[in-house]
Amino acid sequence: MRIYTTDRGIGRESERGRLDLLDLPQAELGELLRGPGVGAAREAAVTETVALHDVEILAPVTRPGKIVIIGYNFPSHGDEVRERLGDVHLPEEPNFRLVAGTAVTAPHAAIRLPALADTRVDYEGEVAAVIGRVAKDVEVGHGWEHVAGLTVVNDVTARDIQARAMAGDPTASLGIAKSFDTFKPLGPCLVTTDEIGTSPDLRLVTRVNGEVRQDDRTGSLLHPIPALVSYLSSFMTLEPGDVVCTGTPRGIGYFAGRFLQDGDEVEVEVEGIGSVRNTVRRS
Repeated sequence: MRIYTTDRGIGRESERGRLDLLDLPQAELGELLRGPGVGAAREAAVTETVALHDVEILAPVTRPGKIVIIGYNFPSHGDEVRERLGDVHLPEEPNFRLVAGTAVTAPHAAIRLPALADTRVDYEGEVAAVIGRVAKDVEVGHGWEHVAGLTVVNDVTARDIQARAMAGDPTASLGIAKSFDTFKPLGPCLVTTDEIGTSPDLRLVTRVNGEVRQDDRTGSLLHPIPALVSYLSSFMTLEPGDVVCTGTPRGIGYFAGRFLQDGDEVEVEVEGIGSVRNTVRRS
């Protein structure tokens, strides 16, 4: 099942390019997950069928309770870091940070360069897992049971603030670098686990102005999604609507000094899910 949050409520894709708007009291998917759950979208009556281009597509979950960012989860990105920075120790366990839920924006909305940090803004194409059931101290073998589905995210990052944090500046952090408004384009839909499967090997491609910058497959993740759910749930309770960004592959702009500029178009496309495509604008 492919579920969209739109300006006209929650919709279920009936066929390619067509959307069944659903008779649900919840306005967006996050509310649905925190209430009756994703299954309600499968069972809900249809109020109207519309063309996808006739509605405004919003982020599937417009305001997650928390966003969890996973670092160094693609081998290719770890290799890239070592090639550029030398023999850097990378963690063997999942490396994670928390990011503000207000960073989420729609899959085709503008990415705004913040006045505080507008010169070294970078992209990170990723797959995101959306939590569907409360998870606390979950065993790896049950990790998928707590995931509603997958979506696409661009984990936009202000590298100058990240650099300050890495240099020990107490006023900066990686979480802050990733938490600016519009820094998490999310969407275009949620693809439920019954459709995507529990061993997804999906091609992930990031393009800037049509040029391919990242190209990898999610089957190479060091820590697959159920392992991430298990690990994270040992530290914190994961709640319905929370978003786990599973990591980015080789090809970030940082190492080539190719940062996002006003007017750039950046697209993250994931096989079987769709793409987020955003124009970069100055605030």
